[in-house]
Amino acid sequence: MQPGELVAVGITDDQVSIADAGGTTAHRTDDPVELLRRFDEAGPRWVWWSARETVAPWANAWRPRACWDLAAVARLLDGGHHDFAAAPNATDDMLDFGAPVVDRGPARAREIALEQLENLRALPDPRAQPGAVPLAVLTAYAESAAAVLAVELEHTGLPVDTTAMAAILRPVIGERPVDDAHAAATRRHRDDAVRRLFPHSDDVDLRNPAQVREMLARIGLDLPDTRSWRLQPHVDTSPAVRALVAWRKAERLATTYGWNWLDRDVGADGRLRGIWHAAEGAGRMTASAGLHNLPAELRPAVRADPGWVLVRADLGQVEPRVLATVSGDEALADAARQDDMYAPVAAALRCDRPTAKVAVLAAMYGQTSGTAGNALRDMDRAYPTAMAYLRAAEEAGRTGRDLRTYGGRLLPLHRALEDSRYPPMSWGRFARNAVVQGAAAELFKAWAATVRAGLAGTEGEIVLCLHDELLVHAPAETADAVADLMRTALAQTAHWWASGSGVRFVADIAIGASWADAH
Repeated sequence: MQPGELVAVGITDDQVSIADAGGTTAHRTDDPVELLRRFDEAGPRWVWWSARETVAPWANAWRPRACWDLAAVARLLDGGHHDFAAAPNATDDMLDFGAPVVDRGPARAREIALEQLENLRALPDPRAQPGAVPLAVLTAYAESAAAVLAVELEHTGLPVDTTAMAAILRPVIGERPVDDAHAAATRRHRDDAVRRLFPHSDDVDLRNPAQVREMLARIGLDLPDTRSWRLQPHVDTSPAVRALVAWRKAERLATTYGWNWLDRDVGADGRLRGIWHAAEGAGRMTASAGLHNLPAELRPAVRADPGWVLVRADLGQVEPRVLATVSGDEALADAARQDDMYAPVAAALRCDRPTAKVAVLAAMYGQTSGTAGNALRDMDRAYPTAMAYLRAAEEAGRTGRDLRTYGGRLLPLHRALEDSRYPPMSWGRFARNAVVQGAAAELFKAWAATVRAGLAGTEGEIVLCLHDELLVHAPAETADAVADLMRTALAQTAHWWASGSGVRFVADIAIGASWADAH
């Protein structure tokens, strides 16, 4: 067994089967974790079908250093949703290059990993200065690590002070109901507090947009819809609208993050746990149990254990910096060398900073109306290479031509021709953003994997991956070291990920007793 060698493993309660270049061996043992730790010292890259299947049963005791997750790499190569742990005896899990998987032993796993490796090496390396290891292979390493991290996040959970959480919820949604009748009465009380401010609205269902629109018309507001941004301009001048907006916030807390959520998803150990997926859509990590949409007002209750802290790192302006990297636009890359890249963009567009930010975001998301439309014309002048890159992606989405992200993830846009539910224009907007968002997700996961590796041997643990934000739970005395690790890990990751681009990636890093304190 050599450092970095692809070594497949299969684990049961009393046996560890290993397949490496020398063949397959089976090791009988009454302590599989201890045996795996000894093998880990040699530095292999473990190969398995799925981290959820192989690592999850041992997540409390074994944190493998490096791995190759067949399901994660298959998702990268063919844009599918492979999860071999979902049906371990199935024979219809297909790989892009092979027949149905029937033999699921370590030897076959290693064979498939080597085939995947060759397919990745065959992909073009888009970096301005490619390295010895192709970018697609490095992405496969990071995606595999993210698959393990997803399992570990499920096991570890996000630390929550349930007493503090209850104290935040109670004034907004009412006392914890004792039964269904009490819950219904509390709900009516919240509704009535709003309805009484609108004439003739005693029977209005506040959860019905059409009825709410009619209710607003009774106070002279004839709006095309009841979206929050439509209501916001009237909050300061209308107590009724202000109450409606506040009601919506309370309703969201009550239905998504209320007492049922607290009882169901926060364990007796004070950990909020959900199901994590290492890559969905364009490649972002996602989670259930409200982990990815936790309202800001609840963050003070996400608290570190006594003697511990939360260290938060948030990538700054990551998608515009990624756009500069993946498009190869030298002028935009020059702007991305600054701490605040919107300042030089504003100078180039001859506008103020807020307008420059709108222009860059509009370019990536395909917005063309209003202020964004005017600013986009200046974007074409100042950053033609980046704009051409985005338009090419949009055209691919509209015409159903498959693309790959910067790191090699397939975006199967041929589905645009097969799915009549969405017009070609929507697929175009999806592709325009996915080539940036997907690449940003790849950078983020590579950074998270590097931080995870740096935390090995310490008590610190990653407890949340939120798009471009990383949260580490660590002993207070190690907080500064963890912050330094996050900063150094970003520099190391950007060095190979954006090699030759000249783009600078930055992170805002803070330390606090709660998630809110660390902002």
